[in-house]
Amino acid sequence: CVTLDVQAACRVTTVTQELLKEGFHRDLLVKVELGEDAGGCAVAAQVHLPPGLYVDPYELATLQQHNLSKAVLFPDAVDVEAPEYLAQAVVLLLFLEPEARCSRCSRGTVPVHARYHRPARATQQALLALQSPQVLLCCCHGHLSAECWEPAEVDTPCSSDTTSSCQWHTTKHRPAYEELKLKVPVGLREHSSLVCALTLLTTGLCSGLILAAACKYGHFS
Repeated sequence: CVTLDVQAACRVTTVTQELLKEGFHRDLLVKVELGEDAGGCAVAAQVHLPPGLYVDPYELATLQQHNLSKAVLFPDAVDVEAPEYLAQAVVLLLFLEPEARCSRCSRGTVPVHARYHRPARATQQALLALQSPQVLLCCCHGHLSAECWEPAEVDTPCSSDTTSSCQWHTTKHRPAYEELKLKVPVGLREHSSLVCALTLLTTGLCSGLILAAACKYGHFS
């Protein structure tokens, strides 16, 4: 970490996010361009994931072991099997890596997964709104302009490799961000009776076949 002096005339920091791939399993890509050269300071993006999205902590641990992604979850215990209506929102702190061709640019990627939703009426899609991330900066043994940066309420290390906490800062002057929309396929409530009938019929048929095979080929004492 090095000292980073920010001029009183605060320069604009931009952040963009994008969902890669298709379906329920996506990659969240976050790009940040600071208004000034970060000079080796740690840069992170604080992402608020709605209940309809989650990050698999086991998958995240594997990626961190291979140095493919660095992030911290709050809370760190995530029920990956829970549907959307029984899940809770989580906060993801994604540590960003500097880009080689741009001294003010950083980026990071993390896999995110959509949860199953309740059946809906007259629509086959549920809309998830992903708010724009909050840019955080951590400069050890340095100082940031009080007119441009303010302490952030984040109690976590400056990287995922250390355990000691440090002081993160966020920009005071935040531009207007746009939400990222994600459409998740859902079932129709009008089909509930048909789905229940087919499920019951299939279950009874399979149970009968298993019972018949057990009586024919089984050995009972």
